[in-house]
Amino acid sequence: MIGMMLTIHCVRAEDGVKQRLSRSEQRKFDYFFYEGIRLDNSEKYDAALDMFKHCLEIDSTSSAALYELSSFYIQLNQPETAVRLMKKCISYAPDNQEYHSILATLLFETGMFGEAADEYEVLVKASPEKAELHGYLAESYTRMGEIGKAIETYDALENVMGMLDAISMEKFRLYMSLQQPDEAFRELEKLADKFPMESRYPIIIGDSYLKQNNDDKALIYYRKAYEIDPQSPYYPVSMANYFEKKGLRDSSKVEINKALVNQRLDVNTKLNILARFIVQLQRSSQDIESANTLFQTLLEQHPDETRLKLAFGEFLATQGKTDEARFQYKLITESEPENLNAWISFVRISIQTGDMDEVMRICEKAQSIFPETIEFYFFRAIACSQKGDYHKAIEILSVAIPMVPAENPLLVSELYGQKGDNYFRLKDVDKAFEAYEEALKHNDRNILVLNNYAYYLSLLKRDLAKAERMSAICVKVEPENATYIDTYAWVFFVRGNYTLAKIYIEQAISKDLTKSAELFDHYGDILFLAGDKEKAVSQWIRAKEAGKKSETLDKKIEEKIYYEESEDELLNNTNETANET
Repeated sequence: MIGMMLTIHCVRAEDGVKQRLSRSEQRKFDYFFYEGIRLDNSEKYDAALDMFKHCLEIDSTSSAALYELSSFYIQLNQPETAVRLMKKCISYAPDNQEYHSILATLLFETGMFGEAADEYEVLVKASPEKAELHGYLAESYTRMGEIGKAIETYDALENVMGMLDAISMEKFRLYMSLQQPDEAFRELEKLADKFPMESRYPIIIGDSYLKQNNDDKALIYYRKAYEIDPQSPYYPVSMANYFEKKGLRDSSKVEINKALVNQRLDVNTKLNILARFIVQLQRSSQDIESANTLFQTLLEQHPDETRLKLAFGEFLATQGKTDEARFQYKLITESEPENLNAWISFVRISIQTGDMDEVMRICEKAQSIFPETIEFYFFRAIACSQKGDYHKAIEILSVAIPMVPAENPLLVSELYGQKGDNYFRLKDVDKAFEAYEEALKHNDRNILVLNNYAYYLSLLKRDLAKAERMSAICVKVEPENATYIDTYAWVFFVRGNYTLAKIYIEQAISKDLTKSAELFDHYGDILFLAGDKEKAVSQWIRAKEAGKKSETLDKKIEEKIYYEESEDELLNNTNETANET
């Protein structure tokens, strides 16, 4: 779309007075106007704008030309200019309801709610049967703070449409905003009186009272609903909320079970109830196995519901039941191969199993269906890297990076970060650092890249001031992350600040849940140069017991002396810290 400014020349008529054209002027006007329409349809926007500009030079009172120009400025995100042109357009075509509707929308979207309301009043008067116009008018009044006028507008709509849930609930909301609860609940009472055999209206009233902390009145209306329809699917939902609010969790659980097995309740509502039930179980530290049973019950009731299988898969994954979760995702990908979310979940959970051949198979199948989905390149690269095929991982990432849309720099950064990690594993340090620099150009807060880059710089004793700055960012962003704290400690160690190194490595070990051998080895090195040689040896032994294999570590333990690892050994023993991230 063009970005050219419009100048309207030689207005030869007062607003509201149409200009008369000679026959030759009319022919000329018609040519430019229809040529403008043709060029616009051909997406030649600059040329189209010139045509409509010529139209206004011939007839500055043409509402059609003014409308077309206003449309250009809407697309150019210049609403004020679009509003000015539409007002001028309407001054020459005051009876055109489409023009009024466009102007009203523009005024509303630019926050000019008073003028928007004026336009919607015109539209409502012309078409009182159109419910959406009443709604827009009421919303304009609400945004202006004219709540009373908004309520009057809904009253007028109710006279046209009859009593409806949506109207009554809006009036309830508005009266509550005016702190007039009696009037608010009167609206709901009228709805219940109008439809005395509908159990959902007493439930709506009960739910509203429950939100207002009037539990006693809520219970009265819930009982009314039960009297009308004991099998109402919404009654147990509301009663579950009531019991939960009263702290009666066992009673709430009973009602939740009733709701979930109710055939009349829709799947979305059941999923929402189940999600709340799971939170309730977790909050009270109860056995969540009962939730799995409820999921199974729902799947028996709704065997074709993909959303249910996805939700169950996610829930199983949170419990560490990887195989069961994979089974749910596999079912979806087989029955609905076009379901992208299921494929992505399937790959993510499969990576956790460590079977990278299976991950590759899933990615290749998914890519045959979604060839431009970057996530599958990302996961394939991870699988190749885990299998030790670093060249292939880099090749996949190199294909993927140019495919990422420009508006997604964070993903580009992630891909370059992976590329850097793989180059480092290939001992191509310069290319690794080049990739990290590219990653940080696209996202200078990419914590994984900042940590790995800082750690590798410290291992190779390069640009240590930069390494310290990057590592400090990681620790500030994630102060509980043992890996990032370890990197920070190691940078201080390499820089000779053993006091700070010791403080941070002890923090890292206290927060580490994995009993990382690398952390124990670092701790030993730091202790030795800090002067605590005996304790240093005990930490080196601990590192060996935790699984670290290194000739230098064995030598340190045997001779009880600190030795630096050679650069070649450092590169061969690609750091555990980065691999974990």
